[in-house]
Amino acid sequence: MILGDYITVKEMIAIEMNAEALGVSTQLMMENAGRAIANEIASRFPKGSKVVAVSGVTGNGGDAFTAARHLVCQGYEVESWVLGDPKNITLKNSRVNYNAIDHMTQSINIKAIRDSSLIEPILADVVIDGLIGTSLRGPLRPPFLQMVQTINASDAYKVSVDIPTGMEASTGDIHGEAVHADLTLTFHKPKTGYKNNPGATKELIPTSIGIPPEAEHYVGPGDIFLTHHEKSPNSHKGLSGSLLVVGGSETYSGAPALTSLAAYRLGLDLVYTAVPESAAQVVASYSPSLITCKLKGERLTIESLTHIEKILGKVSAVAIGPGLGMADDTVEAVGKLVEMVGESGLPLVLDADGLKAYANNPVKLASPTVFTPHGREFKLLIGETAKGNHLQKGEIVSDAAKKLGGIVLLKGEVDIISDGDYTRFNWTGNPGMTVGGTGDLLTGLVGCYLAQKTKPFYAACSAAYLNGKAGDNVAKKKGYHILPEDLLDEFPEVVENCLSHRV
Repeated sequence: MILGDYITVKEMIAIEMNAEALGVSTQLMMENAGRAIANEIASRFPKGSKVVAVSGVTGNGGDAFTAARHLVCQGYEVESWVLGDPKNITLKNSRVNYNAIDHMTQSINIKAIRDSSLIEPILADVVIDGLIGTSLRGPLRPPFLQMVQTINASDAYKVSVDIPTGMEASTGDIHGEAVHADLTLTFHKPKTGYKNNPGATKELIPTSIGIPPEAEHYVGPGDIFLTHHEKSPNSHKGLSGSLLVVGGSETYSGAPALTSLAAYRLGLDLVYTAVPESAAQVVASYSPSLITCKLKGERLTIESLTHIEKILGKVSAVAIGPGLGMADDTVEAVGKLVEMVGESGLPLVLDADGLKAYANNPVKLASPTVFTPHGREFKLLIGETAKGNHLQKGEIVSDAAKKLGGIVLLKGEVDIISDGDYTRFNWTGNPGMTVGGTGDLLTGLVGCYLAQKTKPFYAACSAAYLNGKAGDNVAKKKGYHILPEDLLDEFPEVVENCLSHRV
């Protein structure tokens, strides 16, 4: 993820997912959050001070339950007010921490407030606001509105968990009432709402909850969540993007079909596969779903571009390269085609023979472009080999991205993705994926994400993870006896597993 000093709610979820995939459980993150809240209060108020932790029934409430437990253990007088029925605490982590304090019958007083009429004035030294957190959209409704008003009416020092209740985390918008926080501990990094509304809290402290830096530097399931294109119930054909794949020749016909099928399998509505007549019949035979556009002749030539130009107006991204061959007239045509795509402003992914042709006949890039070379193709593009460990290679790939003016996805044991400013690493994939065709699938995945208006850097990261993870799934079932077609059926499963936190 390309992350600055502030992050959106969706980016935070993605980071947590990646951290979980790295072995840091969300339960541990909640424990760290609650401990951090308790420790901060303990650093400011003496033992014996009274603290009221006001919680909802969500994850934000779970952080407050955890803080209440730690404060009791540190010698504070604590009450836990639960706004809502504790039976409705369905989030596992929050339930674990509520159950923990529910058993602390001698040391903590729990009040379940199921109706706004039961809200009493808060008489305490400190009140913890753990009501809603980052999930709020729009104005507060009863009984949350009345509870926030009660918190604000209190003389207690007000500590909010991540976000003052009433503020939208990503926008900073407050629709009416919000907690007047004296202090807010925001987890990992401040949310973008604070950038737009810095006055939402008197003091803001970014607080570590144990998320390793690798959760941002390594590609993971959170990236799939972040780039997932959710289809609306009102969707119609074409609304989820359309891709033009240009490839194929008299020698290679299967490659563009695999690229197109991968884009379809990821959820693209329309894929136009422009191939020479010599390859069109084979491509069409792969699936009745493929829209095959026949180009005259045995390979891509300058004369083919007139037909392709008409298709450019129908698509939202272009993939060039799979199976093109390296005839002189094809190399010339690729250069002209890249210029045409640039003039159209469409995002582009260059792979395989498209990369080689571009290396032989480079032209100025005028549209967002993703290059997907393996080691030998990288040397053709840049004139040097990426050597060393993954960090050392990352520096070389970063320099290459700056030189090319695009995104570079260097395929290898560890995939390296860079835009010249940010570099990330993908660890999925296995030696069985050296079989021909898996790179063509990757091109289709990148093309799909680009067609769905995903930022090119994110598109390359997610595609690398998805392709490698699908290959790992196949390897578990079949060993390294992998065909590229095997991965196609795995793509949806990987995506759904990521979205449901099952990775």
